[in-house]
Amino acid sequence: MCIEDVCAIRNWSAFDGDASVNGTCVAHDLAAELQQQVLAALERGIALNIAGNRTKGFYGMPAAGRALPVSAHRGIVHYEPTELIVTARAGTTLDELESVLAREGQMLGFEPPYFGCDATLGGTIACGFSGPRRPFAGSARDFVLGCRLINGRGEIVSFGGEVMKNVAGFDVSRLMVGAMGTLGVLLEISLKVLPQPAAETSLALEATPENAHSAMLRWASTPLPISALAYDGRLRVRLSGAESAVVAARRQLGGEVEDVPSAFWTDLREHRLPFFQTEENLWRLSLPPAAPRAWIEGAWLLDWGGAQRWLRTSAAPAEVFAAARQLGGHATLFRSARPEFRFQPLPANLLALHQRVKRAFDPHRLFNVGRLGAW
Repeated sequence: MCIEDVCAIRNWSAFDGDASVNGTCVAHDLAAELQQQVLAALERGIALNIAGNRTKGFYGMPAAGRALPVSAHRGIVHYEPTELIVTARAGTTLDELESVLAREGQMLGFEPPYFGCDATLGGTIACGFSGPRRPFAGSARDFVLGCRLINGRGEIVSFGGEVMKNVAGFDVSRLMVGAMGTLGVLLEISLKVLPQPAAETSLALEATPENAHSAMLRWASTPLPISALAYDGRLRVRLSGAESAVVAARRQLGGEVEDVPSAFWTDLREHRLPFFQTEENLWRLSLPPAAPRAWIEGAWLLDWGGAQRWLRTSAAPAEVFAAARQLGGHATLFRSARPEFRFQPLPANLLALHQRVKRAFDPHRLFNVGRLGAW
């Protein structure tokens, strides 16, 4: 279901073709029209700014070029619940997709954040966002099996497929995760999905930051049915799995059982917690889970068992980037009122690799120029 109360529940009864479903959702295959727009822009030398529903427009740098709207290219192309596989067009909203999966007792295992009711699958994959379940179930990249896209030559190409063990083009399709639309216009994405857990509960325990971090590292290496670990002043643990396993783990860990198990984790995922209500720069640090706490002054919130750390600070970007690098990870200026460089500068060899990939997919620098930085 959509994360916002104002969103209507959509019930899907068909997945193929360009058809209205229960009078509320219409599937459209606009691949040919989008391809013609790309070819026209290529001929005229006009850069394109791929535009979905803009729920994640705050993320990254402003892109140059004329808007290329893609959100109308939507609909579930193929869904096989028994095979745990779904293929959907990029403009399909997460709300629509997850509603269909929920009817079959399934879910997107990487628990993507929406950041807006109209969040699309294409925008989510392009940004590479994953939620609190990521260290225990996998990232968005881990769930991508294949994709179809328009490259910078105006060609419609496909990589990977709908088979979990498929190796043809498998890694190429995963390049699209986090590429921010700089490699092409995503048309369709094939994903592995997971069964919903039979039982789920959430615990809150009192702990100091040091004790919480130690406990998260210790618990993450045990067979406990943990599906999320965070620290926001209290140590938060989500347990998911068979009823008997969840009950046993709850007794072992202790703590306070939260009345609504999903409430904290949804608010964390969607940045609705008080921690995120700030005018300060909001940084995301991706670090080894065991990395010590950085010396930067500011307010911290730990997610992913310590691997993802949110920081509110007025420190200069160079200071934050240096700290993340020294701790073995990288930093991203996730939200800021200032149009400054958002992403950790790449080492020369890695930057050269990124540029070669960009030239291979988009030799004429057509798509989302500048979204990932000046390079």
